[in-house]
Amino acid sequence: METFKKILKVVAIITAIVAAVVGIYLAVSKIIEKKKLKNADDRENYVSCSCFEPDFISETQA
Repeated sequence: METFKKILKVVAIITAIVAAVVGIYLAVSKIIEKKKLKNADDRENYVSCSCFEPDFISETQA
């Protein structure tokens, strides 16, 4: 019975370590995903300057 308890403790410790590693991996991957989405939004919302178009009226000059 003592051997079984020791084996069970070792398995529990290994399971806890694996769970912690998986949790850290998921947290880091979510952070990276958010940063990628933020960078994608910056490129998507980019508006080029149309200052040199003849019919362009700036809001600051109107």
